[in-house]
Amino acid sequence: MVTVIHGTSVDFWSDVPMEYPEKGGLRMASRIAEKLAAKKAAIYIRVSTHWQVDKDSLKVQRRELIAYVTLVLGITDYVVFEDPGYSAKNTDRPEYQAMMDRIRTGEFTHLVVWKIDRISRNLIDFAAMHDELQSLGVTFVSKNEQFDTSSAIGEAMMRIILIFAELERKTTAERVTAVMLSRASDGQWNGGRVPFGYSWSKEAKTFSIVPEEAKAIRRMAELYEQYQSLLYVAKYLNDAGIVTKTGGQWTPTTVRTILTNPWYIGQYVYNVHSDGKGIEKRDSDEWITVENHHEPILNEDVFCRMKFLLTRNKRGGVPSHKTYVRKNIHVFAGLLRCGQCGSNMTANLDRRRANGFRPSQYACGSRRRKGTSCTNKYISDTTLGPFVLNYVANIIRASKNSSEATTPEVLERKLLRGEAFEDVASVSTDALGQLLDAFRSAGDAVEYRPQIAFSGDDNSIREIDTLRARRRKLDNALARLNALYLYDDEAMPEKDFVMQRGQITKQLEEANARIEELQNQESSEELGDDFIGKASYYIMANKLIEDRYIDYEKYIRAIDPSIPRSFLQQIIDHIVVNDGRVISITFKNGSTHTFTYKT
Repeated sequence: MVTVIHGTSVDFWSDVPMEYPEKGGLRMASRIAEKLAAKKAAIYIRVSTHWQVDKDSLKVQRRELIAYVTLVLGITDYVVFEDPGYSAKNTDRPEYQAMMDRIRTGEFTHLVVWKIDRISRNLIDFAAMHDELQSLGVTFVSKNEQFDTSSAIGEAMMRIILIFAELERKTTAERVTAVMLSRASDGQWNGGRVPFGYSWSKEAKTFSIVPEEAKAIRRMAELYEQYQSLLYVAKYLNDAGIVTKTGGQWTPTTVRTILTNPWYIGQYVYNVHSDGKGIEKRDSDEWITVENHHEPILNEDVFCRMKFLLTRNKRGGVPSHKTYVRKNIHVFAGLLRCGQCGSNMTANLDRRRANGFRPSQYACGSRRRKGTSCTNKYISDTTLGPFVLNYVANIIRASKNSSEATTPEVLERKLLRGEAFEDVASVSTDALGQLLDAFRSAGDAVEYRPQIAFSGDDNSIREIDTLRARRRKLDNALARLNALYLYDDEAMPEKDFVMQRGQITKQLEEANARIEELQNQESSEELGDDFIGKASYYIMANKLIEDRYIDYEKYIRAIDPSIPRSFLQQIIDHIVVNDGRVISITFKNGSTHTFTYKT
C-alpha cells in the first residue's frame, strides 16, 4: 500500500512479510520514521531592501516557511539561508551561493522558498538552477504559489509564473529607461554628482558656475597645453591646495576626465553607456546630446585642442589587435589524489557563476574513466583554493615571526587562522614538530620572495584593488536601488530614483576611468604574456605575505592562474581529498600535514 503523508509517497508494507501481518503496525511506524528522517530542507529567504517591513519581510518569511516545512512537509531537519537587501535580477548573492554549494554535496532533499521570485526573476538563471536541482534529485517547493516540482503540474505552473515575472521585470525596466531618456531629450538633468566647477539649484533646477573652480579648470587646460603632462597638472593643483568636488586629491585620471568632458563646453550627453556601469559604450548615434544645456567654462577650440593632445600623448594603451586571453587552467591539476581509492583526480570546468567566475572541479579519475564504485564526491576550486593557499600563506607568515610560535599549540593556531579552517580541529603533531624544528634552525631569516622581479608600482596595484572593491560595492548599490524602485511595494519617488541612480553611475564611471588610467597610462609596456606573468608573481608574493585572509576567487581572477599553479607544483607533492574536504597536504620535502575535522 502506498500512502501520501505531507506530500511524501511512503510504501508502508514493502518490508512486512505476508506471514506476519500482525507485526505490520510496528514495521509501518518504523518505516515512516526512517523515510521522514532522511529528509532535510534548505529554506531560502530574500527581500529587496534592508528596511522592508511588509508581509514579505524576513521575519515573517522565516516563521511561515519553518512552520510549512515542519507541519506540512513533515521535515524537522532544516537550514535557513537569508539574503537581505539583494535584488532578484541575478543569483549573485552570498547566502544563495553558499546554499547551492551545500545542495551540490547532497545535503538537502528539498529547497523551499516563500515565492518563486525570491530565487530569481531571471528566467535563464532560474531554469539553470531548476535543471541542476532536478539532476541532484532535489525537490523545489514554493509556499505561496502552492506547488512543488515533484509533480508535472507543479513544474508547469512554475515555468508559467517565472515567465510572467521576467516579463514584469523587463517591462518595468523599459518604462524607467524611457522616462529617463525622455527627460534627457528635454534637457532635464537625470541626476548624479554635480560636476566640478558648477553648483546645482534644486529650486531653480539650473546649474551655476563656481568661479574659483572654473578658474582651476581653465588653469588645467593652460598647464596641459604648456607641459603636456597630466601628472604635472595634478601635482600643481594639489600643491596649490585645490581639492576635488569630494575634497580629495587630484590624479592624472581626474584631470583627464575634466579636460575631455563635453560638459565643460555646455553639452549634456546622456545614454552613452549600455551597461549602467560606465564600461560598455553605445554607438555614438544613440547618444542624447543637448547643446547649450548650461553655461560653458571652456570654449570649443580649447576643448578640441585638449582632446587632440591627450590622444596623441596617451602612452601604454593596448593596441586593438592585442588582448590578453585568459586560458582555462586548472590550478590544482596533477596534485590531487582520491582519499578513498588512491587514484588521481581529474579536472573539468565547473559551471560559470553569476559573477562570471568559472572554477575548476575535480573528481576521482578511476570512477570517471573506468566506472568503478568509488563514491568520493567532487571538490571545487572554491573549496581547495581558499584552503590550500591560505594554509601555505599561514606557514609563510608563521615563519616570518617564528619567535612567536614557541609551542605546537601556538603554531597550530597560526596555521589554522581564517574562515577556510573553521571545521578543522587539528593538524598532525608530526607536521607541527617538523615546522618548529625548521623555524628554529632557520631563525627569523625565513622569508618568501617572488622568483621573478617586477618593476611595477606597488601603490598602483593596491589602488586598483581598492577601486575594484569600490566598483563592486557601487554595482551592488545600483542593483539594490533598481530593485527598490522597480519591485518594492512602496516604491521610491521617480525623481529620487533618477537622482540617486545618476550619482551612483557617475561614481562608477569615475572608478572605471581611474582603473583604466592606472593600467594604461604610466607604463609604455604592452600587455603581453611576459608582463602578465611578472605582475602575477608580484601580486602572488604580496598576497602570501600580507597579514590578511586571501579571497581566492578575487585573487585568481586578478592574475594569470598559471602562476599559482606553477608555484604549488614546486612546493607540493600531492593533496589527498575526500568527500569535499582536504585530508592531507604532502610537501616536496616529504612533510605531510594531515587535518582532523571537528565533525
